[in-house]
Amino acid sequence: MSRALLTAALCLCLGALPAQAQQPYNVAVRVDQLARIFADLYGPDGLVVDSTAALAGGQSHSGHFRGGFESEFSQFGLALTSQLVSLPYPTPAAGFTYQFDPALGVFTRTTNSFGPILSERAETIGAKRLSFGFAAQRLQFDSIEGLDLDAVPAVFAHEGAELLGGREDVITTMNSVEATVTRSTAFISYGVTNRLDISVAVPVVTADMLVTSHATIRRLGTTESQIHFFRMADDSVGDERIYTAFGQATGIGDVNLRAKVTIHRSPHAGLALGMDVKLPTGDEMNLLGTGSTAVQPYAVWSASFGAFSPHVNAGYRWNGASVLGSDPGSGQARDLPDVAVYSAGGALEVHPRFTLAVDVLGRMVLDSPRLSRTIFRGLDPAATQFNDIAFRRRALNELSAATGFKLNIADRLLVNANLLFQLNADGLRAKVSPMIGVEYAF
Repeated sequence: MSRALLTAALCLCLGALPAQAQQPYNVAVRVDQLARIFADLYGPDGLVVDSTAALAGGQSHSGHFRGGFESEFSQFGLALTSQLVSLPYPTPAAGFTYQFDPALGVFTRTTNSFGPILSERAETIGAKRLSFGFAAQRLQFDSIEGLDLDAVPAVFAHEGAELLGGREDVITTMNSVEATVTRSTAFISYGVTNRLDISVAVPVVTADMLVTSHATIRRLGTTESQIHFFRMADDSVGDERIYTAFGQATGIGDVNLRAKVTIHRSPHAGLALGMDVKLPTGDEMNLLGTGSTAVQPYAVWSASFGAFSPHVNAGYRWNGASVLGSDPGSGQARDLPDVAVYSAGGALEVHPRFTLAVDVLGRMVLDSPRLSRTIFRGLDPAATQFNDIAFRRRALNELSAATGFKLNIADRLLVNANLLFQLNADGLRAKVSPMIGVEYAF
């Protein structure tokens, strides 16, 4: 059983126990659609507190509080799926690349190293050659815009707070988001000619999420406990409550189709152009895909200088419309932000059976929803301040580095291992993401 399910089960047990003194009541819910986990965290009516007394000038009510965490943090789903589908696949071009030598009447290898792991090289696998591969990768997201996902503050203000009369009260929350994604990808490549490859990558994705929100009523405009309170399990009242939402989904992700053609080749260098097409085969409401078709042309330059083979990649992805681009619960689609991707690195043949690979990878997301830290100032005379968050749309530039190796263990069978780690804080990030895979060329 996953950590999220164990935690959620414990939350349910705790929620069923009688409330102890100063122990907040825990309300836990399993969500059916991960894209709505933040909207469903506090229930269908949002963050609501009880009241058996009237506010000044008003009648008894159930206070309703609103904040950016419910609505704006739904953009976390977009950030997660954008990160997921932008993860570079292990390069479909096999570690073994060939070219037919008409003088000898045989295929000969065109490179010494087994090539990069997460980037492309200009060489193709050779006419009528076939390559199969499989890779598994795990991401446990740690931060968003440099903010620890274990401690995300958010403030909820009372509806009509500007009317005062006790409505100055706010609810502060400290939130924890656990998001883990595993992606297992099978891919196949075929050399149509000595200069043209086509490939298909089919990922299976598991997304596991657990969100916990510790809510506290801050009495900036009231002093009576009967105005704004949380009802406890034993029907007593209190100023604190814990909300928990969790869910897991597994399924096919967005299938990727790729074609690459070498347009220039010299004894020591080559230039290739390619096209990726991502199909919306993943369930976007469970964060397994984006829900939109994406087209990404790209260019590759690579060279070979003895044992060392440098390479540079650059591409631009046009994304279509998806419900993840707006409020997932509305059913309305909005264009996802376009992404520029680039990488540079090299492969070093340490031994005829062992190649080291290093890459620096970047993705620039245009007009992306980005979290920022803000200060909430209360409407009480002291203008009490609390830490808060907001989302604004602007470009982000994520930088990552990858290092790994390819090991030829038998015939044309390669085992590869890689670590992807963050170089900056932009976007939704996992500090280190391990990957392991195999590939075989015919």
